[in-house]
Amino acid sequence: MKRKLVIYLFLLIGLCANAQETPKLVIEELDFPDSLISIAPDSLAMPAIPDSLALPADSLLTDTLQTEAKEKKPVLDATINYNAQDSIIVALDGKKVYMYKGGVVTYENIELTADYIILDLNTKEVYAEGLPDSTGVMQGNPIFKDGTDEFECKTLRYNFKSQKGIIQDVKTEQGEGYVHSERTKKVSKDAFILKNGKYTTCDADHPHFYLKMTKAKVISNKKIITGPAYMVLEDFPIYFPILPFGFFPNSPSYSSGIIIPSYGEENSRGFFLREGGYYWAASEYFDVTLKGDIYSKGSWGTYFSSNYRKRYKFNGSVNIKYNVNKYSEEGLPDYSRSPGFSIQWTHSQDSKANPYQTFSASVNMSTSSYDKQNSYNVYSYLNSQKSSSISYSKKWENSPFNMSVNFRHSQNSSDSTMTISFPEMTFSMSKIYPFKSKNHVGKTRFWEKISIGYTGNIKNSITAREDSILQMSLVKDWQNGWQHSIPITLPSFNLLKYINMSPSFTYKERWYTNEVQSKYIFNHVTGEEMILKDTIYGFKRNYEYSYSLSASTNIYGMYLIKNPNSRIKAIRHKMTPTMSFSYRPDFGDPKYGFWDSYVDAKGKIKYFNRFQNGVFGSTSRGESGAISFGLSNNIEAKMAARTDTISSTNTEGGEKSDDKYTKVKILENLSFSGSYNLVADSLNLSNIAIRGRTTIKGISINFGGTLNPYLTDTTGDVTINQYAWNHRSGLAKLGRLTNANLSFGLSFKSKDKKGGNKGGTGGGQPGQGPQSSGQPDTGFDEFGQPLPVLMMTGPQYYDFSIPWEFRMDYTMSYSKSNPFESATINQSVNFNGRLSLTDKWNMTMTTNFDIQAKEFSFTTFNISRSLHCWSMSFNFVPFGDRKSYSFSLNASSSMLKDLKIDKNKSWYDN
Repeated sequence: MKRKLVIYLFLLIGLCANAQETPKLVIEELDFPDSLISIAPDSLAMPAIPDSLALPADSLLTDTLQTEAKEKKPVLDATINYNAQDSIIVALDGKKVYMYKGGVVTYENIELTADYIILDLNTKEVYAEGLPDSTGVMQGNPIFKDGTDEFECKTLRYNFKSQKGIIQDVKTEQGEGYVHSERTKKVSKDAFILKNGKYTTCDADHPHFYLKMTKAKVISNKKIITGPAYMVLEDFPIYFPILPFGFFPNSPSYSSGIIIPSYGEENSRGFFLREGGYYWAASEYFDVTLKGDIYSKGSWGTYFSSNYRKRYKFNGSVNIKYNVNKYSEEGLPDYSRSPGFSIQWTHSQDSKANPYQTFSASVNMSTSSYDKQNSYNVYSYLNSQKSSSISYSKKWENSPFNMSVNFRHSQNSSDSTMTISFPEMTFSMSKIYPFKSKNHVGKTRFWEKISIGYTGNIKNSITAREDSILQMSLVKDWQNGWQHSIPITLPSFNLLKYINMSPSFTYKERWYTNEVQSKYIFNHVTGEEMILKDTIYGFKRNYEYSYSLSASTNIYGMYLIKNPNSRIKAIRHKMTPTMSFSYRPDFGDPKYGFWDSYVDAKGKIKYFNRFQNGVFGSTSRGESGAISFGLSNNIEAKMAARTDTISSTNTEGGEKSDDKYTKVKILENLSFSGSYNLVADSLNLSNIAIRGRTTIKGISINFGGTLNPYLTDTTGDVTINQYAWNHRSGLAKLGRLTNANLSFGLSFKSKDKKGGNKGGTGGGQPGQGPQSSGQPDTGFDEFGQPLPVLMMTGPQYYDFSIPWEFRMDYTMSYSKSNPFESATINQSVNFNGRLSLTDKWNMTMTTNFDIQAKEFSFTTFNISRSLHCWSMSFNFVPFGDRKSYSFSLNASSSMLKDLKIDKNKSWYDN
């Protein structure tokens, strides 16, 4: 009995000791859908003691353990959660968990996914790797995510407690670059130490170029520090020059730093350091960039730029440039010093910021010499016109009123003239119906349809040379005024059921601050005539009004083709005649005071406009009771389909009308317009304007001209009151053709491949030929180049179709105002084309040929090649003032923008 009691006590003591060493396993948030839970065969640990065998609650040993557990801090701050798609196996001792296929382990903001994961709950360590598929290829390699950091590797061992780990064959993205490493040690939450690593901006699994780092330390989202390193290009190491150390910033946010300048040489300005400076990341709202140029022959330049943005409010950018160019040597006759500046500003407001007020800016202003002497873009050099606009607009809610204030600028660098308008205000009222009853009942009455609108414009502008515009007097040289326009629209009505009649009345008034009074003086001794002009300042009015009545209708004609074998079944002719009558009194009458008149020495009456300098113009002289007329024509054909099979695609170029017929436009538009002044004493009929447009076989043709119906005297300079149709025969009866124009364009491109690219860009793409059946073409590499025949497997077909485009535009203008002089004819042909040998190659060409001068104008050839992580371009201007060429081979990433090869010859060297 005593022996049995001793054995029982030993057994009880052993169980208590085992209960102290083996923690209780708690599985939280564990889901086992279709999973298999078993005991690991290699586990020799004793299972946990059930609660029924635990010591009683009043045991001294139990109380002591509970007190120590309360005082001890937890090892981890959060629960480790895990799951798997295939199966989860828990070891017999409960310390290890095995996950297969799609395993996921999460802890705080850390997530690990892999096809094979071992989680040790005792050491808080995890091991992960992929699993081979049926062909032996590894699948489901570990992907580790820690906040915004993410990388993929071959194997990973990581401890959640110490946040350290060992990683093999890792690839991680750091800023714009990628870091590859055969073996990496994670020493802290954000720091890695690697050996024999690679740094590159190429995103391919096997990069085309990289910087081989013998050893390096990576601090996530901050920097990369390397020891000795060298460049490797297409697996060929370039040991010289070797980098003793390296530093690569990889911050995801903006950071300040020095901008390395480019260097080179020009014939005219000498050696240079260009666009070097400093970038200041001031805040999350704006940044500042300061750069400068310096040349060995004395020229220099400075640049300021800033970008700003406030979310949901506005955004914009400012660029200010100032250059001083010096040519030759000071003291020599050909020495010159040319300062110039350029200002560019863009500002846009978020539409949600204020729906009733908007502010925007688009400023592009510079001196005429700036682009000619500092532009490295030929298109900027050729563009002689610039304009700017700063606008503010306001709309009053639930009212017809709105207002806008503008600053406008335009300049012509060819003659150095500049026009500035500020302020330029517009206040308008949309159409209202003042006589319409608020509580309308029954049919709308005639006077209730009368509408009134208003538009007021205030303008203050000046046009002068850019070097003298700031010296102009605001009172004497600037033109300013206020114009009021009040259109009154009367209700339209139908005459004879088919003619639409629309009457209207318009009143316009202009307010100016000065007028010009002219006085004629004739010297009887010398026989000289003199006009004295005097500017009178003060409030001046200039107004006009007119009445008009317009009528329009449509007339249709149909001609049916009786031949049953003809595809043309009918031809429809649509005519739209328009006619209007307008009357305006003679505001040149002295009672209005808008015009001065005098009789010269020859007895002729001459007139001078008092408001000839008005910014909104002035009222013209002479009574007008004109009838304006116009006639537009449209001719279409109704054609039967070629076969009984109806296709949704129209092969004739017309639009589909029904299942059996299509409409083909023969003449899209042919219009005639002119006017006849009923109250003029002579030359009542105006010139006849002709406009036309049609499309033939996909070619759009536009033409036009002006016919003068009157004859001229024997000199051809004076028009006489004699109609041409009374004295001429043939086509000359229509009048004198004073000007004409013709333009058309031809466009050719490669055919679309069936099931391939659209828009004529098909061809030359791997896997899209008719023999590929939609499968990837293994006869091409990743750049679209054909592989050697020995590297191809199975039957291969090379697609020789190459996408290309070519366009030719022809323009012709004819002018002959004097019938006894030769006409002026200008003709030019513009050519441009594009050719893509592969997806990566792109070649373009643009040129223009002047037929009269028999020479080519500005011509460019451009060739570009995308090399995945590199890009190559060649630009060539073969002749002309901008004769130049440039070749560039550079890394595509902006981080390595200085890793490049440049060879060029600019027009500054000509």
